[in-house]
Amino acid sequence: MVDLGLAPYVWRDVKFKPSEALRFLGALAAAFVLLGLIVLRVTSCAPLPKPTLPSASPLPPPPAQTAAVDCHTIGWDKAARINGSSLKAMPWAPFGRVETGWETYAPLIAREIGTRCAPDTPGFASALAAWQSRNGFHSDGLVSEFSFIKMKGVVQGRRPIVLLSSRGICAPAAQDSELAESVAGEGYGGKQIQLRHKAFAAYRRMVAAARAEDPRIAEDPRFLQIFSGFRSPAYDAARCAAQGNCNGRERARCSPHRTGLAMDLYVGQAPGYGPDSSADPNRRFMTKTPAYQWLLANAHRFGFVNYPFEPWHWEWTGEDPLGSS
Repeated sequence: MVDLGLAPYVWRDVKFKPSEALRFLGALAAAFVLLGLIVLRVTSCAPLPKPTLPSASPLPPPPAQTAAVDCHTIGWDKAARINGSSLKAMPWAPFGRVETGWETYAPLIAREIGTRCAPDTPGFASALAAWQSRNGFHSDGLVSEFSFIKMKGVVQGRRPIVLLSSRGICAPAAQDSELAESVAGEGYGGKQIQLRHKAFAAYRRMVAAARAEDPRIAEDPRFLQIFSGFRSPAYDAARCAAQGNCNGRERARCSPHRTGLAMDLYVGQAPGYGPDSSADPNRRFMTKTPAYQWLLANAHRFGFVNYPFEPWHWEWTGEDPLGSS
């Protein structure tokens, strides 16, 4: 048996006992462990980096604005007849609620596939087939729930709030200092509206352009007035609890309106319905109004995107919903 305490080691005229060397190495190891714990503590307390916003889906080019459009494309008559039949009769649930027909979404589909042809024409079917081919679908030119779900995903991918939600991130509510107040004529029914400063500026530019470019919009001062802008999370939660009209708790918990970048615009209303009624006849009526059709064709010029289930709901994309901090 070796007594490590009695066997000295000599290095450069300095004697060390093995036991002393072991104690020194042990102390050195303990120091490294302590240093590691300190570093871990400091880094764990450091603020996490701000999440980055995913890339949005690109907007397709607008349909060619020619004086005359040939919608009688050869070879697509059968598809046109089927689309014409399903337009008001196809049962489907593209947003989770059973609907009959796709007439409400016909203007949106036409915008996405780049055609000005009516939905029951060969030209529409041909343009849809080209879109289907580009996106890896069977190019039959027929509107179906399967292909529309893909299209809906592309459209929804232009909404920053949706991209964040897909990553489990809920954007913070805008602070009072970040919000501006509406002026006379901007709030529907005289309602006072709050939005972020830059969102309001973009909205005002858009409304001015719409009224200058379409006399029908200029004739009705209600068109494009805002009936809902910023809503605090507490307000949404209370409204959901009291009225039960928030489409579930998720919307109340993380509504786009909390960001101060979302707004509900008056685009018309069917007789007997309110401007924010999601009843199918009302939404179908809205998508045929000059206000909605102008927005669909032009809102992107000012940085606005739509939630396609609600023709009235538009969001400004020119500012990060996560804020600047």
